[in-house]
Amino acid sequence: MLSDISIRKAPPGLAPRKLYDGRGLYMILTPGGSRWWRFKYRFGGREKLLSLGIYPAITLQRARTRSNEARMLLKQGIDPSAKRQAEKQSRGENFESVAREWLHMQEGKLTPGTLGRDRDRLQNFIFPYLGKRPVGEIKAPELLSALRRIESRGVIETAHRTKSICSRVFRYAIATGRAERDVAADLRGALRPSIAHHLPAITDPQRIGELLRAIDGYSGHASVAAALKVAPYVFLRPGELRKAKWQELDFDSATWRIPAERMKMREAHLAPLSVQVIAILKELKPLTGAGRLVFPSLRSRERPISDNTLNAALRRMGYTADEMVAHGFRSMASTCLNELGWRPDLIERQLAHSERNPVRATYNRAQWLDERRKMMQAWGDYLDGLRTGKPSSEHGESPKG
Repeated sequence: MLSDISIRKAPPGLAPRKLYDGRGLYMILTPGGSRWWRFKYRFGGREKLLSLGIYPAITLQRARTRSNEARMLLKQGIDPSAKRQAEKQSRGENFESVAREWLHMQEGKLTPGTLGRDRDRLQNFIFPYLGKRPVGEIKAPELLSALRRIESRGVIETAHRTKSICSRVFRYAIATGRAERDVAADLRGALRPSIAHHLPAITDPQRIGELLRAIDGYSGHASVAAALKVAPYVFLRPGELRKAKWQELDFDSATWRIPAERMKMREAHLAPLSVQVIAILKELKPLTGAGRLVFPSLRSRERPISDNTLNAALRRMGYTADEMVAHGFRSMASTCLNELGWRPDLIERQLAHSERNPVRATYNRAQWLDERRKMMQAWGDYLDGLRTGKPSSEHGESPKG
């Protein structure tokens, strides 16, 4: 039989080993020094295990008491594991209930689109197979089996993203005392690697000029035409661009203030506007300025142009989905500005990529706005040069020194 002294003095080995107390009760001592209580028993002709907690939170005496309670249930013809699982489900400790609780906690932290995709992936791929399982009892092979179903459809990236969502749910369960480990972390390398697919973008200067001239010739709805013209100059995400409101634009300071709730990283963003962008917007204002939205839908002034509108316009102009997408204006600007010698940190800040260091992020916002104004105006001038086919040697160049 074990004693507290023998438990504390037992050295970890290179592999997990068992320390037996008797009558089915034993401890697993891991190489990392963790000590897990287990109770082995038979029910319905099958050998089963019941987890009793972790030492020293669960003392030797408490582990013996729990194992005695399990033996009393066996005498009554009750499976201790089944009873525990039913109790956990009644307390809302199955995976689905914990995941939905976690999703609720993300409201306001994630954009509605991201939150909706996370919810859909859980509902479609995980809840049907693991939703009713107690979150603390799910094993890595069970999660892998569910993820393999996604993988078998050929959507490898979705399998990886779903695994990442499950990992966050498990970590939340650990923090709230309903699980002991993140089993998704045990699946590192178990899924087929995903291949990064970069969004199509035109980055060759000559072809950029051709694209800009095609946009100038677009004869569709005024909102769509203006959004297409603005997109290359500001290279925001399509969702940030199409939902623009007139109240966010300050022509006097040549600045667009985008609120945090509309930004992917949930941080307010200041976008300097070049004279070219201001000219496009001033031309549009008599047409849409009576409403809230800068780029309202043709069907309703209270709704912005849709997600697919800009891409559909590019298709009408003859650009395939393999050549250019609305999101590609970001890659276009980033690639060209880097090649023109502009500082990468300025470009990253203009792209609204989040700075993880909060002190540095505050400094960046405070100190780089004037430099970004210069960069954005130089970029506007560079695009004008490409459009006319007569790029100036100074257009788009970074300041020397």
